[in-house]
Parts: sequence; C-alpha cells; structure tokens
Amino acid sequence: MKSRSRAAGSLACVAALALAGCANNAATGSGANAAAGSGSTAKATGDTIKIMVGGLNKQIYLPFMLAKQLGYYDKAGVNVSLQDEGAGVDATTQMIAGQVEGTGGFYDHTIALQGQGKFAEAVVSMLQVPGEVELCRTDLKGKINSPADWKGAHLGITDTGSSTDFLTQYLGKKNGVDPSQTRRIGVQAGATLIAAMQHKSVDCAMTTEPTVSKVLADKTGFILEDMRTADGAKQALGGTYPATSLYMQSDYVSAHKDVVQKLVNAYVATLKWIAGHTATEIADQMPPDYYAGVGKAAYISALEKEKGIYNPTGMMPADGPATCLAVLSAFNPKVQGKTIDLAKTFTNEFVQKATPLS
Repeated sequence: MKSRSRAAGSLACVAALALAGCANNAATGSGANAAAGSGSTAKATGDTIKIMVGGLNKQIYLPFMLAKQLGYYDKAGVNVSLQDEGAGVDATTQMIAGQVEGTGGFYDHTIALQGQGKFAEAVVSMLQVPGEVELCRTDLKGKINSPADWKGAHLGITDTGSSTDFLTQYLGKKNGVDPSQTRRIGVQAGATLIAAMQHKSVDCAMTTEPTVSKVLADKTGFILEDMRTADGAKQALGGTYPATSLYMQSDYVSAHKDVVQKLVNAYVATLKWIAGHTATEIADQMPPDYYAGVGKAAYISALEKEKGIYNPTGMMPADGPATCLAVLSAFNPKVQGKTIDLAKTFTNEFVQKATPLS
C-alpha cells in the first residue's frame, strides 16, 4: 500500500505541475529546511534543534513558522531548523531514526508509537481540534452522503499511517465501513490532492486549510465532514481531539529539559500572540508563498473561520488523550489490545513553567 500511495501522489503532482504549478507545495520554500533561529538580534546559543513538520504551509501547523517570523526562537534562546515533510507519519519516522529532534504533527502518533513499544511525548499542544475536512468530488454529490457510502471508494490521505489515515479509517469504521472495504491513497495536500480529485484518482480526501478553500472555490469538491470546530470534531470523533503538537522522544526530553523548555517558551508565546491578533495580522506575518496558491484574501478568510482551532494555553485538553485512544482503538491493530499509558504520551510540565518572552 505504501508504494502505491507514493506512486499515486507522484502522479498527482505531475498532473498538478501542468495544471497549477504545484503552488501549494512551493509554499514551503521560505523557511523550510532553513535555520529558523538566525538573525541580527539573535540571542540563541548552542546546537541547532531540527524540527520536522508534516506540512509547514498548512494552517494547522502555522505556529511553527509564525514563531520564527515573530523572532520567538531567538528570544527564547534556541536555534531551530524547520524542515518540511508532506506527512506527519514520515516526520515521525525521521524522529525515531534520530534524524531530527522533534516532530510537528498530530498528538495521536505518540499513542500509536507506544503501541509499538516506542516512547515519545507531546510537550506542547497547539490545536484543540484536528482542523481536518473530508472533501468529496462535486460529481459525487448525492451519491456519497456520509462515510457510510464509502464501500469501494478511493480515499485520499496525506500518506499511509498518517493522522489523516487514522481519522479516515475511524470515520469509515464508525459508519459501518471497514478500512479493508476502501482503498486509501497518499496524495498529500495542496496541488497534488486537488489534481487527484480533478483526475478522479480519489473520490474523497481529507485535508486542511488553505487547500479546503481552494477546492471549494474551484467547485472541485464539497464538504462531507468538517472538523474545524469543536462541535464538528466532537460530532465526528466523539470528543475533544487535540491535534498539532511538538512531540519528541521521551529519552530526549528527559536528557534535554533546558532545550525543551526554551522551545515550549517560544510556542506558548506564539499561541498567546495568535489569540490576541486578527487573522489579517497573522497572515501579514507569514511568508507570502504560504498563501500564493489560494491568494491572501482567501487565506485570511479561511484563517478567520478556523482561528478557534488554536490552543491559547498550550496545555493538553484534559479529555483529549482518552478520545484519541478511543479513536485509534477502534481500528488500529498497533493499538488494539495494548496497554497504553496515556500519562507517558504527553506532559504539561514545560507549559506550566513557560516564561513570557520580552
């Protein structure tokens, strides 16, 4: 399945290059794979900390680049290199292999890892809800009315084993469709996902802003499930589902508490800044190529509608871990039947000790 997924994604990107110039993929250019803690006012010292993010230009991962744009890595005293990867699962693999120190991805990966005997923990929670949307092709409106109609469907995800894969499998299972009755195809996001829908390589696909706005504006697809609000997420998933976080291997966290604290100081400050500013003010801070594919106005409009997804405190929602475990336990063989100690999948220690940045 992995090779088929990557092949489908590659074919979609080739098509997208012809159609749209892969604009959204190019949007990762400013800052991706570049040191984020450099500058004339830098206070940062020590080794560079590499953080791989599962799609830097997605609005659900906005705090990672915004912290750089605001100069908060420097102010916190930490050198950060932000690296881009199309799917959180691949970023997680790089972290486990020791290629990067941290991952910007969905918290649920720490649960799946523990089911495999590997320990990682979220040190700051950035999203209170997934911010994901299930889109289906416009020509299938009236034929696919809910995930109950997914038998035999080709479903787009970022990649096999990603959080979009987890959520897609859960939505099907919840609605009576076993994952084995569908075909899940890795199409990442942005231009590759849009091309896959336009060429009917997929029937439905799960993605985030700004891709959602582009699909709707072009009338390529319609919304089947919307998890950009707390109510929508609870209706789809049964409870609070914390998503984007910075997670790191537990051994690393224990051995480098000073570094982790500096990182969390930067992200807590960023989350507070988001809470206190408008969507326009936030967009003004972002690299222009982050919204090149959809246009700044559409980017701001999307951000305005979903600004409530961001966690203003950085604390893990009290009921969130249990919801994530319940979702994964419904279909994931790596978690089913395993004893998962949720207390080891996250920590609020660093958020509670976070100090304001001047």
